[in-house]
Amino acid sequence: MKKHKDLLKKIAKLETINDQLAAEINYLEKLTRALGFAEGLKTLKTAALEMLESDSKPDVKSEGEANS
Repeated sequence: MKKHKDLLKKIAKLETINDQLAAEINYLEKLTRALGFAEGLKTLKTAALEMLESDSKPDVKSEGEANS
């Protein structure tokens, strides 16, 4: 019986955490859309990944710039 009560407590705790995380994601979704990211977090994630990708590429200058 004690094990059953412990499991019910764990489930209640996980449900609370899930509710908090869902509320936070919804808030972030609204914020990103308000900032101009058309599809919210999805668009923000794509933009962030593109920025990281461009930052990790070596800075290649054209020949004209390299000789100046």
